[in-house]
Amino acid sequence: MLNEDSFNIHHSKFNIVMSEIIHTANASSPLGAYPHARKVGNLLFLSGIGPRNPKDNSIPGLELDKDGNIEKYDIAAECHAVFANVKAVLEASGSSWDRIIDVTVFLTNMKKDFPVYNKIYADYFTAVQACRTTVEVKSMPTPIAIELKVIATID
Repeated sequence: MLNEDSFNIHHSKFNIVMSEIIHTANASSPLGAYPHARKVGNLLFLSGIGPRNPKDNSIPGLELDKDGNIEKYDIAAECHAVFANVKAVLEASGSSWDRIIDVTVFLTNMKKDFPVYNKIYADYFTAVQACRTTVEVKSMPTPIAIELKVIATID
């Protein structure tokens, strides 16, 4: 069992790195109590980012019925919008697109949307060669079809 003295002895062996919280008006607003990104050492961790327009919170290509259910959406428009939001957060954080090292992509309809998303992803990421994981989820907090979680490096 550790007491205060043993904690202080062991604590001195660890290099504690400070972190910085990032918020920007150039990307869609977070839906909860979390930042757009957080710098820790030379790594930048982006919170999940969707395709909502930063100016009016609209979702490109989305049509809802009178009850708020999705009637139609445009996965290509959402892909371009989510990539623009990620780019805005990277730039606000002092990083850039070419510094992305890992991407987790969440799709709400893998079978229907993966071919279009994968083609557009290649247009943006071929030169970057970031690690990638793509998973299907049942739904998101808003009626979006794609969300990205990104890790990048920073100076």
